Amino acid sequence: MSIHIVQKGDSLWAISQLYGVPIESIINVNRLVQNSRIIPGLALYIPDQTLPIRSKIIIPGDSIWKIAQQYNTNVNLILLANPSINPNNLYIGQKINIPSSQKLSMQTLGFIIPFNPDSFIPVLNQIAHNLTYLAVVSYSLTNEGSAYLTLDDTQIVAESKRLDVIPLLMIRNYADQKFSPELIGKVLENPIYRQNLIKSIMNFITEKGYQGVSIDFEFIPPPRRNNFSQFLHELKQALGSFILHVNVHAKTEDIPTNRIIGAYDYKAIGDAADIVAVMTIDYGYPTGPPNPVAPIWWIEEVIRYSISLIQPQKLQMALPLYGYDWRNIDSFTSAISLLGAQNRAISTGAVINYDLHAATPWYNYWIKQDKHTVWFDDIRSYSEKYKLIDQYHLLGTTYWQLSLPFPQNWAYVEKNFIITKDKRNRQCHPQQG
Repeated sequence: MSIHIVQKGDSLWAISQLYGVPIESIINVNRLVQNSRIIPGLALYIPDQTLPIRSKIIIPGDSIWKIAQQYNTNVNLILLANPSINPNNLYIGQKINIPSSQKLSMQTLGFIIPFNPDSFIPVLNQIAHNLTYLAVVSYSLTNEGSAYLTLDDTQIVAESKRLDVIPLLMIRNYADQKFSPELIGKVLENPIYRQNLIKSIMNFITEKGYQGVSIDFEFIPPPRRNNFSQFLHELKQALGSFILHVNVHAKTEDIPTNRIIGAYDYKAIGDAADIVAVMTIDYGYPTGPPNPVAPIWWIEEVIRYSISLIQPQKLQMALPLYGYDWRNIDSFTSAISLLGAQNRAISTGAVINYDLHAATPWYNYWIKQDKHTVWFDDIRSYSEKYKLIDQYHLLGTTYWQLSLPFPQNWAYVEKNFIITKDKRNRQCHPQQG
């Protein structure tokens, strides 16, 4: 695996010759428009035959020789991949890259809002082997706790199961096109409404053939913190062997009164859930100042805090399949797919910059007199963020959301990782109590 960062004067022909890879392969995997120019700073995924790169944080007792044995590689390859290290003076906490044929195993979850199943199903067929779970965003709830269907999920659930991707019913406290604190607060504080919600979720799982649930309750009122934890324990008891996946806002400390993160008791949630997905996205957010959507330094801080309370083997970090385009004069913000962000940079002739601290690309362009700033991710930044899964021994990652194209990622995942399936027995029916 190689990633080439385009320099001034580069051409696709020269890049093709450098790596010994046909131009058509480079065009196809990066979804470049035929005969389009390439611009400085553009990250190109090169589908060559180099080894995947593992990543490790040095712990007491490590040596280059022991690491080579552990990862089924050799000392010389490790030294070539880490030219700045002193092999005789490794220190605890140091990060090293390890070329190895021993791929990282992880579990991935993709979200999909099934507005148009006919257009998404061909996409799912292409990327299904890179997914463990598919969370189908099709459910909300009433004021009395009854789950209800918002978008038809029948085709996607059936196709997911056919492709051996585990479908999860995703439910959100979504009303009037936004997350409602009042809605979820009223349901969580009432024991009868909580039981209504659990029973209606279980009924839909049985009726639709889901193999678990993904909870996405956001802006839960902080006074409902213990109620939310209790609800999750009760829901897991009803689910039995079926999956309880819980999405939580990212935080680096516990602030129980905070309106965004206060209701998430990470330890209690981790005890109840099979999987906890920390939403390490939207650090840069719409209408706010232009900032990276998922800066690596912040993701790592969130992970370090999270694994102090949640088993890392239960934890997924989140990766965005989108970036944001800010109009600088008024911070008007629009979302854009990662492929769209790449193509917008090419079409406007922008120079793509790279923030090393955030491990995130960005660029400026103009529409008449209006300056725009785009922060997004590319395969270069994704490759660095994937290393965190390896370094901290996490379960894997989530992607929001799968209708947004990022073809380089799926080629990269296929080459570098083993995507494992959840093999727990799901033949029994969930408990109805």
